[in-house]
Amino acid sequence: MKAKRIGYWVTLALFCLAMAGGGVADLMHSPDIMESMTRLGFPDYVATILGFWKIAGVVALLLPGFGLLKEWAYAGFFFDLTGASAAHLFVKDAMPEPIIPLVILTLGMASWYLRPALRCVVPAPVNEEPTPIAA
Repeated sequence: MKAKRIGYWVTLALFCLAMAGGGVADLMHSPDIMESMTRLGFPDYVATILGFWKIAGVVALLLPGFGLLKEWAYAGFFFDLTGASAAHLFVKDAMPEPIIPLVILTLGMASWYLRPALRCVVPAPVNEEPTPIAA
């Protein structure tokens, strides 16, 4: 149990550092980010939108409680990182560009898998009697 908890915090910390760093770079419109956005065919304002949501997602993952919000954050990161990988493939960027987002995603998926029960969505109570289906 202790190893799982350590694994969770290590993967969460690395994932959040990567996403927060990317979010700050997006918000600051760093030259590397803006060159990448242009090469991928995205307008400049997409960096601002992505940066905001990356920072918001990291905050959601680090806050205690809010299990459903955490699920949405993990889903958003999944879409962001798979989309980034696909965009690099579509413009035929050389390796490792399409792989880097997937490596970061692997950290996020490990963090999601190892998360403690307190950081999960609480399942809805199960009804004793089944609800009849309307015809």
